[in-house]
Amino acid sequence: MNSIMQTDLPPSPTDEQDLPSNAITVARLYYYQQMTTTDIARELKLSRSKVSRLLSFARDNGLVEIHIHDPRAHPKQLESLLKERFGLHRAQVVSVPESAGEQEWLQRVASHAAAYLNTVVGSNMVIGLAWGNTVNAIVSRLTPKATVNVDVVQLNGSGTTQSMTNAFSSEIIMQFAANYGARPQPFPVPAFFEYPETKAALWRERSVRRLLELQQRSDIMLFSMGALSATSQIHSGGYLEPQDLESVIADGVVGDIATVFFRADGSYSDIALNARTSGPDLALFRRAKHSICVVSGLGKIDGIRAALRGGFMNELIIDEPTARLLLSSTPANG
Repeated sequence: MNSIMQTDLPPSPTDEQDLPSNAITVARLYYYQQMTTTDIARELKLSRSKVSRLLSFARDNGLVEIHIHDPRAHPKQLESLLKERFGLHRAQVVSVPESAGEQEWLQRVASHAAAYLNTVVGSNMVIGLAWGNTVNAIVSRLTPKATVNVDVVQLNGSGTTQSMTNAFSSEIIMQFAANYGARPQPFPVPAFFEYPETKAALWRERSVRRLLELQQRSDIMLFSMGALSATSQIHSGGYLEPQDLESVIADGVVGDIATVFFRADGSYSDIALNARTSGPDLALFRRAKHSICVVSGLGKIDGIRAALRGGFMNELIIDEPTARLLLSSTPANG
């Protein structure tokens, strides 16, 4: 946007004794009417070099102010505010067309996250993945990168009462691992057990203990935020029975990470359904060097805020409208 100081038009732009007025005349034609220096020179019967000197005079003497509205500037400010407000190591706010809708926001955030992963994924690493719609969108946008001695471990089971395996989660793990030439480590257990005792017994098995130990060594944790909505894989995929939904609502749940539920204050240890989940203790997400939460959509605000209060991430990748709402709806003290 260009703003030009209001000054009466001079009677003649050729008067060398009134440079400010002449400069404003030229500036109005150049900035307001978008005429070229050649056209201005022809209209005012000046040389092009004289027109250029008058434009320079207008800029150098404050008669013209040029403001560049960089679309990247606002996201950078939001990133700084998110880091300061929530103690994050890194925040990345993705510019999106607000009118495009949340599905488009998710695609852009996923593309950004996929590009970022290649800057942090390297050899001799363990990468923990929590499957879901967002992580699936990220995986589909990855760019191949060669690594050695990398394990990609599934953080939570995905089996249901109908099937112990789930093609959706398996493809996420396999595609991610293939992208980096890594070893896939699927976790072939139910998302939720019927009885806590069954989980406890299985967790004593040597093969399961090996996977659990691998999860504990994760250098990178990649996950999103689940919400109790129809768009959530946990909700729509038949993982929760009606009584389970009643239970988590009664416990004040606002979201989940890797099928582990938490409340608005970040607490989770005494939520009943967590005793039957195959997901890891959320304390694990506090220890990884890169605990990366990728999230998009206004409906996930309560879950994001709660996860930040619980300290379950040190990096956040988020779309700009959701970031703005998160900041405006969260007190400065968190």
